[in-house]
Amino acid sequence: LARGDALSNPAQVANFLKLWLRDRSFEVFAALFLDARNRLIVAEELFRGTLTQTAVYPREIVRRALEVNAAGVILAHNHPSGVAEPSTADRLLTQALRAACALVDVQVLDHVIVAGHQTHSFAAHGGV
Repeated sequence: LARGDALSNPAQVANFLKLWLRDRSFEVFAALFLDARNRLIVAEELFRGTLTQTAVYPREIVRRALEVNAAGVILAHNHPSGVAEPSTADRLLTQALRAACALVDVQVLDHVIVAGHQTHSFAAHGGV
């Protein structure tokens, strides 16, 4: 990760996120903040919730993106239930975060849901 090329394709991103988020017994919402060349600036856990939900605040994600001078972000959260399929709330949140980040020229590149050894990429399914 420190070299800046470890997360150069979607499979590497998914593997990294699985290792980081899959064994949590509660929901965690995280972000990978990227520079203009899509190199990792920082990976951070931003919000922590319960077994079934996490409160996510777009303002805080935008604020953090500006603090680290990010040009892009990959959003991620886990589903402790083991089901990677996004809920309606997940889809609405992704749209809201994409719109909020766009206001400050930060591109949401993907939103990945981790559920055990499975992942769901919104970008791969046309949803980002």
